[in-house]
Amino acid sequence: MTSPAGGDEHDALVRRLVDAQPVDAGLLQRICLATVEALSASGSGISVMTADGMRGVCATSDPVSERVEELQFILGEGPCIDAFAARRPILTADLSDGAGFRWPVYTPAARDAGVRAVFAFPLQVGAARLGVMDVFRDRVGPLTGTELQLAFTFAELTVEALLNLQQGDISAGDGAMALDFGRRAELFQAQGMVMVQLGVSIGEALVRIRAYAFAENRRLEDVARDIVQRRLRLDG
Repeated sequence: MTSPAGGDEHDALVRRLVDAQPVDAGLLQRICLATVEALSASGSGISVMTADGMRGVCATSDPVSERVEELQFILGEGPCIDAFAARRPILTADLSDGAGFRWPVYTPAARDAGVRAVFAFPLQVGAARLGVMDVFRDRVGPLTGTELQLAFTFAELTVEALLNLQQGDISAGDGAMALDFGRRAELFQAQGMVMVQLGVSIGEALVRIRAYAFAENRRLEDVARDIVQRRLRLDG
């Protein structure tokens, strides 16, 4: 994975990502949908941002999440903006617990939309920042250690996808790289589902999926697809 250049060149890179939204949103939306499923969330969103204020909602899992994600840029406050500025995750397990003081306008608007918890993960490579991935939940409560690890994995996948989009490796939603990212997102989603079904770690979930594929002489991606589409449960 190639790191982007810094300064003005980096901001130009992110502007191109914003401008490319109609072409490339499909791939990023699949990542959002996989994130929602794996983390038992109610929604997710990916936004690209620059230090000088350029921003854009690249993809979301659903229309409600798109509105909640966009609200942060409209109002100028929220976990997404803070995560980008601080270069670290902003994990808000309960929007009614002090968040109103931190984001006095965004908090009630998000709660009106049914959001009760928000977890924001900066998308960055070294000192270069690309944007933020937000995860929304309609219930209060923190992410578990395993869920947090999985969220970081999806954030890394998003960074790689954004960089490849910028570099022109993915020119359309049905290109070879797009299919590769789609398979990887589907596998991450299957891991999350098996993790919940069996009550194991995310690493153990992958071991179980691989073991099943080996025992049944099937391709890993086919097993993952059956799990995601609920044709297969490993706790059966």
